[in-house]
Amino acid sequence: MGTVWELDFYSRPILDESGKKRWEVLISEGLQSVDANPDELFRFSKFLSNTQVNSIELKQAITEAIAAAPEPPTRIRFFRFSMQNMIIRACEELGIAVLASRRTLALQQWMDYRRQDVYPQEPGYTDKPSPSVGAPPPAPNALPDALIGQQWALVSLPAQDLAAMSDWPIDFGEAFPTAFAGVADDTLIPGLVIFSPRAMPMAGWMSGLEVSELRVESSQKPRLILETGSADSWIVAALNTPELQKEAANFEAAKAEANQVHFLAVQADPEIEAFAGFWLMRSIQLG
Repeated sequence: MGTVWELDFYSRPILDESGKKRWEVLISEGLQSVDANPDELFRFSKFLSNTQVNSIELKQAITEAIAAAPEPPTRIRFFRFSMQNMIIRACEELGIAVLASRRTLALQQWMDYRRQDVYPQEPGYTDKPSPSVGAPPPAPNALPDALIGQQWALVSLPAQDLAAMSDWPIDFGEAFPTAFAGVADDTLIPGLVIFSPRAMPMAGWMSGLEVSELRVESSQKPRLILETGSADSWIVAALNTPELQKEAANFEAAKAEANQVHFLAVQADPEIEAFAGFWLMRSIQLG
């Protein structure tokens, strides 16, 4: 996958001399495997005035970050729906692949730190809340017929077992150190395993979606939903029996115990130890 950066460009709770909010470009290298070291991530920040909110200034900031980084990014992820046109334009003009994605864990943790420990120390700090960042939630899509698994199961794995994930035979996937999310080694990590004879094309299709979260949708017709991209979602399974609904409730309870860490796996057969796809995920509140 190469080096992936996570980017945000938005106003911060800091007022300048004229009472206007200051803007900031934040860039963090992403966590892409269980072996990644959070202490060694490249990070870059640059404050801008509200008159500099355009793709030209953003492109300049990204250029400065590239000059300071150990290596340039092969792609850049961003989560902020309202800034997508500006971010996409700046990245494309630099020839960098850009992805709308809620899979920005390293950036979100850094943003939390800056909100708590950095911005309050800046002159002009204000505690006024920022507006919502999310896109309007669309209705979940049905999975393409060719990608519907023949079987699926809700399972769990000890967090310490995931430490060896880099050695597992996996064709598509992505992970992060569970300790980064504050998960102890003996914590059980819940997940969904999908079994299909078309496991490889299914995993390949999912690898292009920027998978970010599995969640149970409680309604008159409960179902298991896969969240992808910046605002897309897919119906993985209908929870149409009391037994399935109980399993789903246990899955959500296990997610809460695991600090919202969970996984999605795709296999051709339950007897095969290799994975066509395996994604470790964490449900987070975007900043």
